[in-house]
Amino acid sequence: MPQASVNIRMDANLKKEFDLFCDKIGLSTSAAINIFAKTVVRQQRIPFELSLEIPNEETMAAIKEVENMKKYPERYKAYKNVDEMFKDILK
Repeated sequence: MPQASVNIRMDANLKKEFDLFCDKIGLSTSAAINIFAKTVVRQQRIPFELSLEIPNEETMAAIKEVENMKKYPERYKAYKNVDEMFKDILK
């Protein structure tokens, strides 16, 4: 079967880490990418879930709190600087 080359760009640190991982499991980087491509073709899909990160409940509550702080700043304590804030927190 004829061979073809594929050139891709990726972050240098990511490539280094990927190369190290492949080496640890006994695969060349090229072999790992070929396995990925063959799996995509065979399954006709990306072989893992692609999704946006959905914030957990705690993060959602923090986001809502910040939205409320922006909407109703008079309801929340404000500080002129970090030193003032820490003095109040640590008293």
